[in-house]
Amino acid sequence: MRIFKIVLVCLAVVFVLIQFVRIDRSNPTIDPSRTIESVVNVPAEIQQIMSRSCNDCHSNKTIYPWYTQIAPVSWWLRDHIDHGREHLNMSEYGGYTPRQQEHKLEEICEQVESGLMPLPSYLIMHRDAALSEDDKKAICDWANAERAKFPRAVQ
Repeated sequence: MRIFKIVLVCLAVVFVLIQFVRIDRSNPTIDPSRTIESVVNVPAEIQQIMSRSCNDCHSNKTIYPWYTQIAPVSWWLRDHIDHGREHLNMSEYGGYTPRQQEHKLEEICEQVESGLMPLPSYLIMHRDAALSEDDKKAICDWANAERAKFPRAVQ
């Protein structure tokens, strides 16, 4: 029983100490000329869906909830955000080449249609981010319509 108490105290001390290793909770500055809305037509309905279900990980508009104050959860979430922005950053969409832009639109549809996005782990704490079948259809219809506007040489 004594060893159990020592291990428990050590774990508690480690937990307290790791709270001093904070993540950067700031968002990069957004240049309006580089956002997805500056490059393609994004109807209000699609903007609303993306704001609710995509922006926390795929834009520079991340809203950090209370639990991002607690390590090691904060570290895991920071990694997810960095990874999400690396794959698609709607705040930096204008910096992609036309070929990349067209491909990102294709991937948006594929990811939501397959149910891979939003991540199931994100939906645990953000139930309102879940996409209905109508949301998925609206996103895919929009993404495919915008992809069709790209010159054939890009596709």
